[in-house]
Amino acid sequence: MDSGDTLTTLKILIIGESGVGKSSLLLRFVDDTFDVEQPATIGVDFKVKSLMTVDGNRTKLAIWDTAGQERFRTLTPGYYRNAQGVILVYDVTKKDTFSRLENWLSELTTFANRGNLVKMLVGNKIDSAKREVSRDEGLKFARKHHMLFIEASAKTNEGVKTAFEELVEKILQTPGLWEAAGNSGVALNDTRSGGSDASGGSSGCSC
Repeated sequence: MDSGDTLTTLKILIIGESGVGKSSLLLRFVDDTFDVEQPATIGVDFKVKSLMTVDGNRTKLAIWDTAGQERFRTLTPGYYRNAQGVILVYDVTKKDTFSRLENWLSELTTFANRGNLVKMLVGNKIDSAKREVSRDEGLKFARKHHMLFIEASAKTNEGVKTAFEELVEKILQTPGLWEAAGNSGVALNDTRSGGSDASGGSSGCSC
């Protein structure tokens, strides 16, 4: 494949409670920047980034960053439609953000319309000396729900690129998850709602 060709466009969602660092992870991955005063996302944010996979395929990622606040929940159901990958984020320094992961998985199951969707669990803010959720707890949760797993820090950049790369690799390795849409992948502005069961991913990588 020519270095200028794009294999496909993948729709990736970032979900989780408000304040866990979803937008910071996205900005670190896309722009390699970090803002300690990063404001909360209002509704949904969207960024595009091309990624060269390990086997030399260029993949375009359409990444949707959803607001975690309850008052914006009615805005997000349509954004689950046609997503091929989801990054579910919690804050390792706040146990309550980890405890609410089940709620986000329930919402994902309700609104996602791809049964083989790939899920990545990310424990963010490992740069902090304070920790309320151990790595083993995160790994156990990821294995229980058949998710990839990694701990990361948007502040120091640790694990951020790896999280997206692992997710994309798993999507490309999943039969029928992206080929059906053709080389054009998903429409970047597809926000229609849908619903069916969502499951998939792998049983917790130890990256």
